[in-house]
Amino acid sequence: MIWPSIALLAFVTLQRFGELVLARRNTAALLARGARELAPEHYPAIVALHAGWIIGLWLLAPGRPVELFWFAVFIGLQALRLWVLATLKDRWTTRIIILPGAPLVTSGPYRFLRHPNYAIVVGEIAALPLAFGLPFYAIGFSLLNACILYVRMKAENAALKSAMILK
Repeated sequence: MIWPSIALLAFVTLQRFGELVLARRNTAALLARGARELAPEHYPAIVALHAGWIIGLWLLAPGRPVELFWFAVFIGLQALRLWVLATLKDRWTTRIIILPGAPLVTSGPYRFLRHPNYAIVVGEIAALPLAFGLPFYAIGFSLLNACILYVRMKAENAALKSAMILK
């Protein structure tokens, strides 16, 4: 049956587009409040990775059965993603944006992890292909994501330190 896989892919695609709209709106508002973007040079690689991940899934996954365990893991990760968005509110963005004078967020999932959203993305990049029975796809994109996240987290931590938010 083709519909479950198509419905799941459509959900993820629409979710990601919605997040890009939200991120763009939040970024513009933060910049208008005096924030600045740091380390933007790796951002196109992040966009390319996520676009490639979704496009590849659209090419490989339609018509494949959805494995319930990995689907449940993916849905659980969506709940955690909403927790991150609700915690950060208008400070959530897909870029590294520093708002001078704003304290580091330490509530919600940030009580437990410095970068909970990245942990969620790591899980999503593996869980969704696994839900479609694509383990090699999950491994390949997980490795690419690890490389990009290494650069991203290093840049974000340096930006936070330069803003004197991290000690």
